[in-house]
Amino acid sequence: MSAATSLPAASPFAHWFRQCTPYIHAHRGRTFVIAFGGEALDDPQLPALVHDIALLHGLGIRLILVHGARPQIERRLAERGTEWRYAGDLRITDDAALACVKDAAGSARVELEALLSMGLANSPMAGVRIPVASGNFVIARPIGVLDGVDYMHTGKVRRIDRDTLKSALDAGAVALMPPIGYSPTGEVFNLAAADVARAAAVALGADKLIFLVEGDGITGTDDAPASNLLAADVDALLAADPNPPEELAQALRAGADACRSGIRRVHLIPRGQDGALLQELFTRDGAGTLISDRPFEELRPARIDDIPGIRALLEPLEQAGVLVPRPREDLEPVIDRFSVTERDGTVISCAALFCWPEQGIGELACVAVHPDYRARGRGDKLLARMEALARERGLSRLFVLTTQTAHWFRERGFEPATVDALPPDRRAAYNAKRNSQVYLKDLRGHT
Repeated sequence: MSAATSLPAASPFAHWFRQCTPYIHAHRGRTFVIAFGGEALDDPQLPALVHDIALLHGLGIRLILVHGARPQIERRLAERGTEWRYAGDLRITDDAALACVKDAAGSARVELEALLSMGLANSPMAGVRIPVASGNFVIARPIGVLDGVDYMHTGKVRRIDRDTLKSALDAGAVALMPPIGYSPTGEVFNLAAADVARAAAVALGADKLIFLVEGDGITGTDDAPASNLLAADVDALLAADPNPPEELAQALRAGADACRSGIRRVHLIPRGQDGALLQELFTRDGAGTLISDRPFEELRPARIDDIPGIRALLEPLEQAGVLVPRPREDLEPVIDRFSVTERDGTVISCAALFCWPEQGIGELACVAVHPDYRARGRGDKLLARMEALARERGLSRLFVLTTQTAHWFRERGFEPATVDALPPDRRAAYNAKRNSQVYLKDLRGHT
């Protein structure tokens, strides 16, 4: 036994930390815009969120925080005996509402600056000093009069003072942006926080735009968070739900628009889940929903730089005797026969197709799925892909050689066969000592 294999197993903490390392390196020096609603400011767990944000800053991530203030504004309006006026889905910000907006935004800024300044001993912020920059980064304009309705001090982002904002980040500050904008004429406008976050991300070419949303966020049919969503599907998703929460709908629209404007990754994360921000950023599967212009998980032809990932999948199965060993030098000449599923830069499944077109038959080989994804249908998707490729290449039959996974293939239409069913050169290379079972599937009756 080698010295490496005789070492004791790593502790759960060490294993977790090592798994985070690629993300720590990948995020350092990147620019993230993080948006959250005013509900976070009322939550007793706000200090925990600020601690997580401080950790990101300590890891070298350039941060822009955009906060909402709706609950705080509504309380101030109620104290004055009034409430928001709406026209359609848009708020009308009159003089009284604008005064509440200014008051709430100012109070939120002071509270967040205080938490980011906290450096108590025996706390996650011990010894930390985080400079905070806030100011007139947002140049806004009024929405104006629509369908005869004057929206008064409700505005939209005209542009972001990119140079000033970038200078603050370059100086090591966390930039704090309230949902307020200013006009060149000195007016103040009430803005949607999601619009401010989107505009800031696009102006700076941010690496990530992150929305911490209330509730469960986007869920699938099993009520679990939907792991990914294409920007092109957002309109259909919103159309299917006639009454989505206002802030969630704004985040979805802003996120999809940001993707179309060049932001590669937009994240929607349930804010109420403690540590969800860190889980989203430092684990492969995250904690929320990724919106992107291209699939987060992609089944595609393999490339030469996929070989380390393929080897990582195959090696445990080779050691267990499930697969025949294939060293790197054997993979390189046939890498074009492989297909892989890539998830966030990691190869999580692979398979190879070797063809004998003159005989209308092919071999499915090296089928492997990462242990974390074997119960999530990746194997079936991979098999469907390989069968489709076989048909495209004019094959009518597909065979596998297996010693331990016969049941999986039998459940998917493969029938027992003999070595005589193999193409002659493959039959000549058959290893009788391994005694692999042969299973054959007729593709003509399966689509």
